[in-house]
Amino acid sequence: MLTPIIQSKMTTPERIMIIAGEASGDMHGAKLAQAIKRRAGDALLFGVGGSAMREKGVRLIVDANTLSVVGITEVIAKLGTVYRAMAIVKKALRTIRPDLLILIDYPDFNFHVAAAAKKLNIPVLYYISPQIWAWRQNRVKKIKRLVDHMAVILPFEAPFYRKHRVPVTFVGHPLLDRIVPETAPRPPETPSGGPVIGLIPGSREKEVTTLLPVMLKAAGIIKRDLPAARFVVSCAESIDEQLLQGVVRQYAGPHEISIVKGSVVQVFTQSQLLVAASGTVTLEAALYGVPTVIVYKVSPLSYWLGKRLIKVKHIGIVNLIARKEVLPELIQDDASPQTIAETVNDMVADPARLEQIKKQLLSMKDKLGGAGASDRVAAIALDLI
Repeated sequence: MLTPIIQSKMTTPERIMIIAGEASGDMHGAKLAQAIKRRAGDALLFGVGGSAMREKGVRLIVDANTLSVVGITEVIAKLGTVYRAMAIVKKALRTIRPDLLILIDYPDFNFHVAAAAKKLNIPVLYYISPQIWAWRQNRVKKIKRLVDHMAVILPFEAPFYRKHRVPVTFVGHPLLDRIVPETAPRPPETPSGGPVIGLIPGSREKEVTTLLPVMLKAAGIIKRDLPAARFVVSCAESIDEQLLQGVVRQYAGPHEISIVKGSVVQVFTQSQLLVAASGTVTLEAALYGVPTVIVYKVSPLSYWLGKRLIKVKHIGIVNLIARKEVLPELIQDDASPQTIAETVNDMVADPARLEQIKKQLLSMKDKLGGAGASDRVAAIALDLI
């Protein structure tokens, strides 16, 4: 698998390894790869990612879809796969000796990769910070030891790293590279036939099997109170559509739910309100001005540990940036079908509240640093070589 890359090492000026272990990281890695190629067209890019990075010319040595998990106990179930991937990555570091290692989020895996790179004197750029400001803040000591530069995407992260004397640049949020909020389609007004409610269970298989049944049960309750309500489910590129369709068939009638595969923007532009898994998608929805009910569930053990480790009041990115609850958060036991349905019904019944939320959401863009994050990271990357 590594042979073609090894053979290229004598003729390619820059050899850059990029590690993106999840669907969102794959998307950002693809944009970054594109930006690097614009500046250094003959650079050899390889590493861990998904279809988006592959399409932009990154040679994959591990497919990120095999690694994407969430929650402490959920990670344990995939340890064998993760260890095999780690062995491949470490072998590539030793054999190819890239000029730069770029890590994108995915901290528990990427810290091990960074340590291996450090032993080989390979410079490390970390793009999209782990949420160490939320929990396990002592990891900043590890980052200071292993990482040459942090490229962060949330406005409150740069002061945190400066406080700990870690080289850092706030590059802006990469979502703005593909969203122009001023011209983005706004969610349509509630049609006379009733509201359209988008259901976004996440980009991991475990999220779909855990959260989508809860969302669909909530949809059934909402339907009783709002018979004209319609529902559309987002199926991420990283999710097997047949798996998602099976969950929909099990928990909802075939004519009650529409499925949109691929771009979640189609769901944004059809929906007056979303029920979505906590994650980057809630910030993306905010840039389109779509109010969202944030939901999340993990295993009981993961939740128990998280409650004792997490140091912030909110988990939603929008709420963290705003430093207050703009969007309702329903976590663990609160993410029940009944509570989700009641929250949605209350919001739909209060148009003034929805409008106020939309105004707050559309102001988010002013806090995110402007478009061009990928270009700024590419410039930092090439400066480190």
